[in-house]
Amino acid sequence: METMVCPMGGGATRLYSTLTQTLSSSPLPLPPPHLGPHPPVDTNLDPSFCQEQKQTDPAELLRQCEEALRDSPPRFHRKFTHLNDGDSAPSSPIRVMQWNILAQALGEGLDSFVQCPLEALSWSHRKYLILEELLTYRPHILCLQEVDHYYDTFQPVLAGLGYSSIFCPKPWSPCLDVEGNNGPDGCALFFDQSRFEFLDSVNIRLSAMRIPTNQVAVVAILRCRSTGRCLCVAVTHLKARSGWEWLRSAQGSDLLRHLQNLLEKHTDRPTGAPTSDIPLLICGDFNATPTEEVYRRFLASPLSLDSAYKKLSQGGLTEPEYTTWKIRPTGECCTTLDYIWYSQDTLRVDAVLDMPTEEQIGPNRLPSFSYPSDHLSLVCDFSFKEKE
Repeated sequence: METMVCPMGGGATRLYSTLTQTLSSSPLPLPPPHLGPHPPVDTNLDPSFCQEQKQTDPAELLRQCEEALRDSPPRFHRKFTHLNDGDSAPSSPIRVMQWNILAQALGEGLDSFVQCPLEALSWSHRKYLILEELLTYRPHILCLQEVDHYYDTFQPVLAGLGYSSIFCPKPWSPCLDVEGNNGPDGCALFFDQSRFEFLDSVNIRLSAMRIPTNQVAVVAILRCRSTGRCLCVAVTHLKARSGWEWLRSAQGSDLLRHLQNLLEKHTDRPTGAPTSDIPLLICGDFNATPTEEVYRRFLASPLSLDSAYKKLSQGGLTEPEYTTWKIRPTGECCTTLDYIWYSQDTLRVDAVLDMPTEEQIGPNRLPSFSYPSDHLSLVCDFSFKEKE
């Protein structure tokens, strides 16, 4: 079931004024305890937004974000690497963004970024940096983890920009242990309604050897309006920390099994058939380096998956050096944990957004006044391969 979203209107000025209000002043009601994507009533929103059907102008909203951030350091300047496999450039690629945005409650309460000033972690600052990043790249498909401001910020603001969305909170979110929290964090999938038609979705509580875990995934089947082709998109966030490699591997296997079952439901192929006509995109913070078993499982899956960010390397064989770079009391962590997996038989990677340099990131690492999360966004342009 698709989340009912409420388009916001009234122009960017009122949107801007709503965003500048302190959203954390009163905690939102918690969503119902099941994993269905049904939002609670949000008392923090201006009701007139929900009555008007006008869409927000993204260029104007970006300008408003830049104005709010005018005293902050400039955002990272990142370039796309365009890949030419001999084919002519696609007329309308599908832009996909994967990003662990850092839950607000965790950033301020539990994550202990020792080199990051508290003011840089405030929601009044971070929400503009996050929106600026989204508006800069304008993905057609947006996959986010650690979303704890879904109902009061991301759902209404992105609905005003033409996105439909699905949210799945963690069953026992660590955000709830933080005083003044904004509800549980979870995974959220947004898609541009002008580009995609919603067909089906499922919210999954991932299991390890049939035991339910605290990690979730959102999976949706979408139909591209311009080509008529279907696409299966998944967003997930696997168990963190060293010592849990076996659990991540089991969760990855569970997700792959769910995806196989959903694809079989939407195709005419017999059960157990190794491949599907419906391309897959799996975005996530896997909390796993490329040396882990869960990474190898995805690479060896019969679904014929590959990792898009390998395309940045010489020969397309290795992942970036880092997708997250932070300093905690336990020390500095610079590693690759985030991925965009895709069906290499049916999708082509046309462009990949490069990673900021160490110099751009700066000596205090992430998050910072110029970047709102400890994880970097991954952005890729894909196109459908021609059917043979």
